[in-house]
Amino acid sequence: MKSIALKSGIAGAALVAMSGIASAEVMAKATTDLNIRSGPGPQYEVVGVIGASEDTNVGGCIDGSKWCRVSHDGIEGWAYSDYLTASFDTGETVVLTERPATAVPAVTYESTASTGAGAATGATTGAVAGAIIGGPVGAVVGGAAGAVAGGAVDTISAPPAEVRTYVQSNAVEPVYLEGEVVVGAGLPETVEIREIPDYEYRYVYVNGQPVLVEPESRRIVYVMR
Repeated sequence: MKSIALKSGIAGAALVAMSGIASAEVMAKATTDLNIRSGPGPQYEVVGVIGASEDTNVGGCIDGSKWCRVSHDGIEGWAYSDYLTASFDTGETVVLTERPATAVPAVTYESTASTGAGAATGATTGAVAGAIIGGPVGAVVGGAAGAVAGGAVDTISAPPAEVRTYVQSNAVEPVYLEGEVVVGAGLPETVEIREIPDYEYRYVYVNGQPVLVEPESRRIVYVMR
């Protein structure tokens, strides 16, 4: 087993251990704008983003988890495998979550004793209170880009400056949900979404990021970065 130090957007100490049959990095493509986080979980800080349809190197994934270690444009961190696709020996493009068992190295992650859990890697103390519903899983695999379970994704251009200012000036306590914040994903009914004066969409902070939400479908239409 080989241990290496994880590089992230902030200084810290965390260990990634690699094991398994596969050893080479895998090239994957993002099906949507996808966060890179400093650790494998929704509570970790966003340190970068993989643009929709952009390629990224996948160094390994945690067994029994949807978090994979990635390297993109000089940034190393973790991304959610539901929104990455790759081609393996069969030549078929599949969602990375559904990859063959030995297609990528198995990795583990742990904070070092000197930092405590998540202290130096940007993790918050918020508890995960549910799961994000759906999203553009495999949007480029046999379907139209942006397709999601339950219908097409509504997307909007950048909101007016006054909307962004209102959301940032009226920040609320974030809710943490298993999964990743992407356009088209749905929020469970337990998540309170807030009104914005004279604006058709509502907002909430999910996994540390403000998002705009279509109130009837409760789907994310814009992620403020």
